[in-house]
Amino acid sequence: MSVEWSDDPAIEGELRIDERWTCRLLEDFIRIEVERTGKLEVVVGLSGGIDSAVSAFLAARALGGKHVLGLSLPYRTSDPDSLEHARLVARQCGIRHEVVDITPLVDAFVEGAVGLDPVRAGNVMARQRMIVLFDRSAAHDALVLGSTNKTELLLGYGTLHGDMASAINPIGDLYKTQVRALAAHMEVPAEVIAKPPSADLWPGQKDEDELGASYDLLDRVLALLVDARVSDDRAAASGIDLGLVRDVRRRIVRSQFKRKLPVIAKVSTRSVGWDFRYPRDWMS
Repeated sequence: MSVEWSDDPAIEGELRIDERWTCRLLEDFIRIEVERTGKLEVVVGLSGGIDSAVSAFLAARALGGKHVLGLSLPYRTSDPDSLEHARLVARQCGIRHEVVDITPLVDAFVEGAVGLDPVRAGNVMARQRMIVLFDRSAAHDALVLGSTNKTELLLGYGTLHGDMASAINPIGDLYKTQVRALAAHMEVPAEVIAKPPSADLWPGQKDEDELGASYDLLDRVLALLVDARVSDDRAAASGIDLGLVRDVRRRIVRSQFKRKLPVIAKVSTRSVGWDFRYPRDWMS
């Protein structure tokens, strides 16, 4: 997979992928990484959205549906369509499916919290869902399969130790627009592909409203700044508002801590996260 660039001097990104080749690569990735740990199964949170659907479809193709457990984790305010779409995805890709209502778990925390705003409450929901996913993964001797895309990772648009957590993530190097292309190729249900992206953390919540721009536009900016490594002014020369370009760059820089393990202060000769372990150490 690669990002292709036109001959336009403004270097406008065209986020094209070879869907067949990308599917094969990601299926191999899942199979190899699961086998590396001695596991046989994965657990994936099925939100009813496109990202988790793509991860589930890839896992079913890589491991076989009987080795994939999809968990839907609704809260009492969740959109009923989300659960219906999750069930549709599970049926279409042939995986096992369970529903766990997180309402009592979240409300038990919320009742004792002071001044909880919607964002903090949403973080509680996201982290509670991951608690259930990791618990189920332990019960089934499985790995938690991630479904955070490259756009969200670069913008820090997710909850640390919540929806951004996983053991392996097959779609973390795919921009949202590329996830859509892969979903269409694998015949993810059309209603899942077409629905407005939403974390469904409160009624009416939409990703693009919070991000302040469409995923299509954000992906163009990110591809210019990250993949093409152009300056802010060069990116803006392609017709994108300079203010948006600078805002995206700030988001990338300020959210770096979400993309790394906790930084450890180096004291010894070989420190975890610094120089232990290199890949070659596993050969010794």
